[in-house]
Amino acid sequence: MSALNQPFEVLRNLSGGHERARVLPCEAVKPNSPTVVEKARLFSGILPQDCKGICVAARVKEFARGETLFMEGDAVRHVYVIKSGFVKITQLGPSGLEAILRLGVPGDMVDAISLFSAGFHFTTAQAIRKCQALVWDLAAFKTMAEGCPVLHQNVVQILGTYVMELEERFREVATERVGPRVARQLLRLAEPMGRQVDGVVEISLSRQELADMTGTTLFTVSRLLSTWEARGMVTPRREAVAILDPQSLRAVSE
Repeated sequence: MSALNQPFEVLRNLSGGHERARVLPCEAVKPNSPTVVEKARLFSGILPQDCKGICVAARVKEFARGETLFMEGDAVRHVYVIKSGFVKITQLGPSGLEAILRLGVPGDMVDAISLFSAGFHFTTAQAIRKCQALVWDLAAFKTMAEGCPVLHQNVVQILGTYVMELEERFREVATERVGPRVARQLLRLAEPMGRQVDGVVEISLSRQELADMTGTTLFTVSRLLSTWEARGMVTPRREAVAILDPQSLRAVSE
């Protein structure tokens, strides 16, 4: 058995974790699925046979809408990659207000920093729509990453990307008006989260979640969406926003 394959065997022999989410059979993992492999930066540059070994070694867990993958302060025990659905990564302020640090989409590694933390999650991950995730035991995943330098490098690059995204959004909050921030966030989410509904792109995101992502209030987001709706730019829907005129929305964001 090769050094790279040894961690795969460790993962296959691990028992299930303590999450309440439903564990699906191993055959639910499809290593050749574009959602799992081609879109996952975690697997970039890794040989197909090794990707297959990584995927097959994972458990698939299903989370209902509103169910948590982990909570801030929990011990880090697992590594998650989203297979389907969406996950919000949040922190609570001293007053109990929630800030959405980012939204995880299919192919995303949910909490890359957990591999380098002191052993506890600094954020909470919650499914905002029904989702499935590939789940690896943390200790075994670290062993696997040590035996596969490309995998370790991908984790570091993912973490760097998340830091840059947070820096950009912090700059926006500090230097820009709320209108351009909200417009830009909708445009950012259009590709990874948008779906075609009645000929327009619909983003499954509530007004409150949009406010939590842009450092503003529900009232302000509702007022902006109502103004843009009157101009034919968007249509607010239940737990979603439809983008009717992306060019006009882009003009607001600039």
